[in-house]
Amino acid sequence: MDLDLTGHRAVVTGASVGIGAATVRALAAHGAAVAYCARSTDAVEALAAELADAPGPVRGYVADLQDAAATAAFADALEADLGAPDILVNNVGASPSRNFLHMDDAEWFELFELNVMAAMRLTKRFLPAMRAAKWGRVVMINTVAAKYPNSSILDYAGTKGMLAVTTKALARKYAADNVLINSVAPGRIRTEMWERTAREVAEKRGLADVEEVFADRSTDIPIGRFGRSDEIANIVLFLTSELATYLAGATIDADGGLGTYVY
Repeated sequence: MDLDLTGHRAVVTGASVGIGAATVRALAAHGAAVAYCARSTDAVEALAAELADAPGPVRGYVADLQDAAATAAFADALEADLGAPDILVNNVGASPSRNFLHMDDAEWFELFELNVMAAMRLTKRFLPAMRAAKWGRVVMINTVAAKYPNSSILDYAGTKGMLAVTTKALARKYAADNVLINSVAPGRIRTEMWERTAREVAEKRGLADVEEVFADRSTDIPIGRFGRSDEIANIVLFLTSELATYLAGATIDADGGLGTYVY
């Protein structure tokens, strides 16, 4: 199986923990030079230290991709350090839980900047070099909540769901240049966000162990458990490899069989 990414240069956004960090580990382990960013200096430095002995160079950057100027500065820095990337994983995003009737315009626009525009800006920045090289891979990380949303994460589901639409549209235009654009839609993945939520629920219910919360929330998942970040990273690895050369515009649901829809 050809998962060797030696000679390729990858960018992963929002890589302090969870799916982003797991994706950096997976790409680096298979030979790619990897640039990644997060807002936390401590998290960026910790991941860089962990991967100091990776086969290829791994560079971490502190950047707030909600800001257009910071996004451009991140792109400038990584290109100067590693060269133009040919793999882009647009992972950065936030999923606040809030009441639709109490959301103001600023909250909508702020989340749109982070969940949508960060991906659009970086994709637009790096796409020309990929086209010129006749090789590129772009992976959007969205969410199955875009297909079965609820009102408490309406803005998250809507903004991340836009990445699925963008995936399809851009893939149709640029696949002829061997720039393959796909997306992954995770379901319930046991990330720090879910750990925090489980702790809050356990405290409210007077439970001693958060595992009871995870067990309860897993009963409707056919596989019977939450997913792991590395399981999503493995799908990203597949999409960026030479094993996925006939996939363009696809959105792969990774939800343990939770979704009941066909299309």
